[in-house]
Amino acid sequence: MSMPRVLIADDHKIVVEGLKKLLSPEFEIAGAVEDGRELVKAAEELRPDVIVADISMPGLNGIEAVRQIKKVHKEIKVVFLTMHPDVAYAASAFKAGASGYVLKHSAPDELVTAIRAALRGKTYVTPLIAGKLLHLYEEGGPGQGETVSALSSREREVLQLLAEGHSVKEIAAILKVSAKTVEYHKYRMMEILGLKTLAELIRYAVTQGISGP
Repeated sequence: MSMPRVLIADDHKIVVEGLKKLLSPEFEIAGAVEDGRELVKAAEELRPDVIVADISMPGLNGIEAVRQIKKVHKEIKVVFLTMHPDVAYAASAFKAGASGYVLKHSAPDELVTAIRAALRGKTYVTPLIAGKLLHLYEEGGPGQGETVSALSSREREVLQLLAEGHSVKEIAAILKVSAKTVEYHKYRMMEILGLKTLAELIRYAVTQGISGP
């Protein structure tokens, strides 16, 4: 019987090497990528059974990448492995289509369990935030991130790139669109979010976890 194939997405090489050693006895490592755009491309090319992804990655964060992947490949399971213990991140991850949420410092004990659960069609949440996440949903769902959901996928991409310090021309080149299109997305986001300056828009991106540290 062949082993389940896992694709790793993390921009820290030390983490990737550690994950390979942790997972290789039970899973085939299909590949490893360092940012969200590479993840979307690799998922299409490699068609792994499971993706283990960080949230904070340059260019395109893990949650946005997974949103794009799950639109096309609902069968691919996703387990987020992150340093963020904030339940708002976890809520956004599961809304994007994740099957698991594990904190990095708990990886040796929990990641394999989370992947096994995902392959069985189950959901795994690290016990450190499971209670808080349940309480969040009992209270009517996540408050943080609701406004973010009003933005389109392309707008969230533009927002992250702006927050990472890219100019309008650079973003246009990265996304293969015109500078005028980028400007349109920028001003539309400001209108939707009720913000007046680019600085406010960037600050919003950081507080919402759209931009990696």
